[in-house]
Amino acid sequence: MANHASAEKRIRQSERRRLHNKYYAKTTRNAIRAIRNTNDKAAAEANAPKVYAMIDKLAKIGVIHKNKAANLKSGIAVYINKLS
Repeated sequence: MANHASAEKRIRQSERRRLHNKYYAKTTRNAIRAIRNTNDKAAAEANAPKVYAMIDKLAKIGVIHKNKAANLKSGIAVYINKLS
């Protein structure tokens, strides 16, 4: 295990950040899943900006890569446009 105070602190910080990142990533995944499970175009369009903001924030803070964020947003837009 860690032999230095700085290493112990790094372990504490890493664990805190891991839980923080996990929470926001899971929340965003659930929001994306909610949009993809709806058949109501108006509801999906109403929720899309909120989900896009969540995805952008994850990319900005480095939880997901910016290209993955772009792919997720694109997929949501394609799905919403296909709804009738």
